[in-house]
Amino acid sequence: MIVNDKKYRERVYAIVRQIPPGRVMTYGQIAMILGEGYTARTVGYVMHGAGDEVPWQRVINSQGRCSTGRLTLPHNLQQEILESEGIEFTKSGKCDLNKYRWYPKGSEPDDDDRPSLLS
Repeated sequence: MIVNDKKYRERVYAIVRQIPPGRVMTYGQIAMILGEGYTARTVGYVMHGAGDEVPWQRVINSQGRCSTGRLTLPHNLQQEILESEGIEFTKSGKCDLNKYRWYPKGSEPDDDDRPSLLS
């Protein structure tokens, strides 16, 4: 499987290491930046094996929710770490991606590509 390839994992981790505290990226966003052969699911698989040197908590799902609830103890560890970095979540466990999503230089969407409440 391609996700077991060390170069594949390191490409994912290189992006994740750049995410500043108080900001997040989504699995799909990382996959899109990396291009062909990467999917949100495979990025998630890679992130499951991330060590302490990778800020794994800063990668969340496309709904603005943490996806590690069944993988960590306590079950809300990821959200707690992100809240300690200043990210706010609703009572239903969702953060505002328009506010907290981070884009590496050169991957920022055009204003026309950003979701709008009016569209």
